[in-house]
Amino acid sequence: MSEYPDSGPPPQIPATRDPARQPRPVTTLRQRLAELRGPSVAPHPLDARALAALAANPGCKRRALLDGAGVDKAVLATALGSPAAFGQSQFAFVRGNAFEAKVKADGGTELLRLLVERLGGGAEAPAAATVPDLTAAGPEGRAARTALALREATAAGGWTLLDHPMLALEVAGSPAYLEPDAVVVHPDGTWTVVEIKSFPMIDASADAAKVGAAARQSAVYVLALERVAEVTEGAGVGHRILLVCPKDFSNLPTASVVDVRKQRAVTRRQLTRLTRVEDIAAALPEGTTFDPDRSAEELGTAVESVPAAYAPECLAACELAFHCRSRARAEGAVEALGRSVRGELGGLRTVAEVLAAAAGEKGDPADPTVAALRRAAALRAEALAAAGGGVPCR
Repeated sequence: MSEYPDSGPPPQIPATRDPARQPRPVTTLRQRLAELRGPSVAPHPLDARALAALAANPGCKRRALLDGAGVDKAVLATALGSPAAFGQSQFAFVRGNAFEAKVKADGGTELLRLLVERLGGGAEAPAAATVPDLTAAGPEGRAARTALALREATAAGGWTLLDHPMLALEVAGSPAYLEPDAVVVHPDGTWTVVEIKSFPMIDASADAAKVGAAARQSAVYVLALERVAEVTEGAGVGHRILLVCPKDFSNLPTASVVDVRKQRAVTRRQLTRLTRVEDIAAALPEGTTFDPDRSAEELGTAVESVPAAYAPECLAACELAFHCRSRARAEGAVEALGRSVRGELGGLRTVAEVLAAAAGEKGDPADPTVAALRRAAALRAEALAAAGGGVPCR
């Protein structure tokens, strides 16, 4: 006789659940990034300078993750005890604003003259251009108003100057709002980015590093404009931007054309990497967070869990550069000496390894890098001996 009084089958006893076999809850990218920056911390907005800096150092996973998660690197650097010590001075800021106002005076007449002179192909500069009102509520409203003004200007078929338009570019699933100095719409539907800088252009040439930074920044604007141009009939974004600077040592504006196709391609690849920051985050230890409320020790551990690609150029573009530099120096990493030096040293990763190879204590003599170091050490020893020094290479 069955121990169950009913005629039906015996009740099924649920099996004990094994937590190790249960599927982990699905976490969206946005949720994961929110966990990284802290549950109560709002994402730090990205601007064109930050996106351009990403393109300048595309191999740095640390910056890609922090920027993709919206972590405020300045706050993080301060919490780590290595605050960022760079920024634009108030004097330079005021001078830059005054120069920009001069360039755009009288409805942008001088700006249009420079643009037609450099990009017009012999055409005459227009006497005037339409300057639409781009004011709206919030960055979303301004971006929508800018997109509408671009479509209207392209359909009108005349010269239009957009003063400080607002552009939107999706970065790691969130919109980044960008504000170029100006965008000019040509009668043929071409859109040209205008970047106005206060550093001088002496004898038609400016500092290469500053021009490169301006080109990378403008490439971000070009990418954002291309999103709008894709849905605007008859529109096309020019890959040559107009860089306006003071002429020689005066306050008179002059201009140069900069081709940003290379910078645009690099920036586009880097933004694609940002959309895959989930892959970088997946390799981090469980519970990693950059919440500024955590202790300096916890934050230091979290930061070091993400690989960095430090170079001295980072000091001018990244708030975490001083922290990364101190770590690179403490480890004796050759990256602290510069990218060019790092490239010349091949597989030698630390300064100690370089010195040991030069002294003949380490390394394969058949290695060209080791052979060059030993030859350099021998020449140095000969020079010192001839001078009466006799100081060894180490």
